[in-house]
Amino acid sequence: MNLDFPDAETLRAANDVTRDDLPRFARVRRERDLDSIDDVEAAGREAVGDLALDSLAPGAEIAVTAGSRGVHDMPALLSGIVDGLGRREFEPFVMPAMGSHGGATADGQRETLETLGVTEDRLGCPIRSSMEVSEIGEDSLGRPVYVADDALAADGVVLANRVKPHTDFHGPVESGLCKMAVIGLGKRRGAESLHNAGLAADFSDVIEERARAIVDECVVGGVALVENAADRATVVEGVPPDRIPNREPELLERAREELPMLPVDDLDLLVLDEIGKDVSGTGMDTNVVGRVRFHGESEPETPSITRIYVRTITPASHGNGLGIGLADFAHRDAVEALDLEDLYTNIVTSGEPTRARLPFVVPDDLTALTLACSTTGVADPGDLRVARIENTMEPDTLVVSEPVADELAERERLSVGPLEPLTFEAGTFTE
Repeated sequence: MNLDFPDAETLRAANDVTRDDLPRFARVRRERDLDSIDDVEAAGREAVGDLALDSLAPGAEIAVTAGSRGVHDMPALLSGIVDGLGRREFEPFVMPAMGSHGGATADGQRETLETLGVTEDRLGCPIRSSMEVSEIGEDSLGRPVYVADDALAADGVVLANRVKPHTDFHGPVESGLCKMAVIGLGKRRGAESLHNAGLAADFSDVIEERARAIVDECVVGGVALVENAADRATVVEGVPPDRIPNREPELLERAREELPMLPVDDLDLLVLDEIGKDVSGTGMDTNVVGRVRFHGESEPETPSITRIYVRTITPASHGNGLGIGLADFAHRDAVEALDLEDLYTNIVTSGEPTRARLPFVVPDDLTALTLACSTTGVADPGDLRVARIENTMEPDTLVVSEPVADELAERERLSVGPLEPLTFEAGTFTE
């Protein structure tokens, strides 16, 4: 099916707004005092000492999980864990633990890791990628719990993951070691089973219950990473298996304190230069944009953003534009970059088709801004409250319209540049 989207001239003729009617814009930068770990690899190596390894004999094979998120310090953390295990005379290997990501294929998941800088050369150990799983039991809903065969064949598994607020649900356990056990090690079948169960019950409870079963089956501990607002590790901690269910909620609270949010809560239009699986599991962090749109979950009260415009999909996503359905407008380039096979596979696994819906497609940036004036309830285009960021991992560097700039100019730790008219070349932002 070929869709013939209207051109810029046709769409801009739908209202009377011109480029000259738009407000002026200013660059804004928020400054933070941030603590970070100088040597993440050394921290990962040290964290290995807190795992339950005493019962393993020298030469034991230990699987280390690697996810699909674009976590800046994860390659260094994994290298440290692998080195720490090797120094204790174990035989570590790294395995993709990312549910159905990477097109739900072994090669696709290996390629995803390579895109993120997780390679055998960097790690100094093999990467084993397979989608084969086995059922280890059932949860209290009578639904199967799956674990990757590579993990079960090893003498132990180390869960390595970032702990942070989830984009689908909230509870004591969200995105972290437990989720890595259930969804990551579960591969496509485990992820699909979990998400279906989560739609029928409480997501956090289902993850925690299943994680306990998987930890008892094969896990010798976890290494948790918490990032600061600049996406750098501020906590690296080894957690023995029996402490994972109780320690993870505490680490989640720390992560929630560190989560970078927009410095403004009320916008008519948020422009995202990119969305992607390496940015967030939902393409855009729902905590930042104030939209969840997931069955059974309530919408957050803040921030209040009337419209969202998505410009591109990150190369590391390989066309998986999950989350594009959270936007109201999408650039034609982003839509043309979609790999619907990868996207739809991910949607079936995660269970929420809303996030794959096609937004209003525009040919360029100027058209998106002029149409926003007719779809946000703003009477005067000069009053349009707009913010533009690279992605939801980078909400501290913005370009904002004059009404927002005036508000932020009075805030501490925010620098607001001069107001200038937006410039375009063939309808595209020039900066």
